[in-house]
Amino acid sequence: MSPSPALAVVTVSYRSGSVLPGLISSLREATSRPYEVVIADNAPDDGEKRVAVESGARYLPMDRNAGYGGAVNAAIRVLAPEIQWVLICNPDVRLLPGSLDVLVDRLEADPTIGAVGPRVLNEDGSTYPSARAVPSLRTGIGHALFANIWKGNPWTRTYRTPSDLSGEARIAGWLSGSCLLVRRAAFDAIGGFDEGYFMYFEDVDLGVRMAEAGHLNLYEPSARVVHTGAHSTSAEAPRMVAAHHASARRFVGRRYAGPLLLPIRWAIYGALGVRSLTLQLQARARKPDSGRTSA
Repeated sequence: MSPSPALAVVTVSYRSGSVLPGLISSLREATSRPYEVVIADNAPDDGEKRVAVESGARYLPMDRNAGYGGAVNAAIRVLAPEIQWVLICNPDVRLLPGSLDVLVDRLEADPTIGAVGPRVLNEDGSTYPSARAVPSLRTGIGHALFANIWKGNPWTRTYRTPSDLSGEARIAGWLSGSCLLVRRAAFDAIGGFDEGYFMYFEDVDLGVRMAEAGHLNLYEPSARVVHTGAHSTSAEAPRMVAAHHASARRFVGRRYAGPLLLPIRWAIYGALGVRSLTLQLQARARKPDSGRTSA
């Protein structure tokens, strides 16, 4: 008999039938360990169900669009107790050979690590800044105010700087939710993702709570994956920008709570409001086929 897997892969689908086969096929060379796959579907469809059946994955149709974190939590809850490591990833990720084994090895070797993330490559081979520090107040306000009207501003450069280009493993404030491996015991102990974040900032919040609970967030660039982009959100950019800013306000409200920090919260909320207005004006002036807005 084959040994029961200690490793699971969880992905969230939202009309993602065209990209799921690429993720699932890449897993075969990404690890030599036995594993299971759970597809949580926020927009249940026969296409995704067919992919799951044909690949041997478990299909979990959601009864509502629970957002990214909510769907991940639901998928992890149905895993067997023997599962120790859970790879959380977007459906449009492809893992390079051996990458998942590298991530599991790092968690197995050091019990203080709660989550480990790979180097995330864009389709053109460039590195996406997937391991970042928790943004400071100055950086957050500056980025919110100027990201879409002054592209080279120092706050956005700091926010988006790919400091992972050094090639060295290091401790990060948070790891991109597009692909990270979590120690299930640590993830469960802090309650998983905060489902109050529909989309965006759930990974920042997870990294902060992991660290507060004494777990490290490790960036391991020797493991590599390719992320093809936000296929499921590109057609709904205005709604996704609104979701991004709502999540940012939630993060700020929880991180800087209390009456003494009210002026700080107002400053950041005001900056987010300015950015939302700027994006709306830019969208109205843009032709319908001119591309997507970046949050």
